[in-house]
Amino acid sequence: MPVLGGLEVLNTITKTNSEIPVIVISGAGELNDAIQALRLGAWDYITKPIADLQVLEHAINKALERKNLVAENKRYAQQIEQNLKLLKEDQVAGRQVQMSLLPTEQLKLEHYEFNYKIIPSLELSGDFVEYFKITEDLYGVYVADVSGHGASSAFITVLLKSLVGRFQSYYQSTKDETVICPEKLMQVLSNELYAAKLNKYITLIYGVLNIKTNSFTYGVGGHYPNPILLSANGTAKYLEGRGFPVGIMTPVEYKTETVSLEPGDQIVIFSDGIMEVLMPGQNLDLKEKELLAIIAKHRNDIPAILQACGVTIEENKNQPDDLTILVISHN
Repeated sequence: MPVLGGLEVLNTITKTNSEIPVIVISGAGELNDAIQALRLGAWDYITKPIADLQVLEHAINKALERKNLVAENKRYAQQIEQNLKLLKEDQVAGRQVQMSLLPTEQLKLEHYEFNYKIIPSLELSGDFVEYFKITEDLYGVYVADVSGHGASSAFITVLLKSLVGRFQSYYQSTKDETVICPEKLMQVLSNELYAAKLNKYITLIYGVLNIKTNSFTYGVGGHYPNPILLSANGTAKYLEGRGFPVGIMTPVEYKTETVSLEPGDQIVIFSDGIMEVLMPGQNLDLKEKELLAIIAKHRNDIPAILQACGVTIEENKNQPDDLTILVISHN
């Protein structure tokens, strides 16, 4: 080798293509040479003289096996990348379907207004919001948080909307009052979800707003935090209510609570994702007090509320949990 030494040739080869199997056979037999050769990318190192050709055969076979393994891993990585691309496309399509099922982010009635924002932690959300007209005076509304994240939880939100829609239809056709009785509807939903054996449950607040009597009747199914009542005078407090998550066991009974709404009052409902981002490291008592203070300070200003809680209004894919806020205002 009048121009390049063996290690220099090895270095050139591995820089050109590191996947080419190279076995160094040297008469020097020095440990430093062997170490240097392996550092430069040699797949094996054999010293001369080769007394037993089976040693060389073994080295060649081992190098070829490694070569095949590298090629197989590369094909596998390419396949994973392709599958992830397809999965991403499916998630985007699923997100579009899920978003189409949500109501408009703002609904204005004569004396009431609904506003909400959902910020998913992934492409698909396990949080869901719905408000819908039952009669001229009654509006159904709920905030749901499905256990887990991603596609499987998003599927349950679609199922939930379908089930609630069924009882909304029953009321119109047969005057079945399930949809206007939170305790009845939540019990039926719990039984249906548990019987489906989907290994999922829902924390839920379902309520019926009566715009004639200015009252809000609601039930709590394992949801945290409880709804917040912000009075016209600026004081905020958590409303009463408790119950098992929907679909976690059967039979389960739920109770309803009713609150009267004066002009200027608001009801604010969060999913538990808000507690993940609010005052990290603090205990729940401090977080609950801070949340009340933020609600009182930033009345009906969802972007300001979220920012004060440590969340931007833009969707943040790095959040630990889905996050939802719903505001019902008696204007």
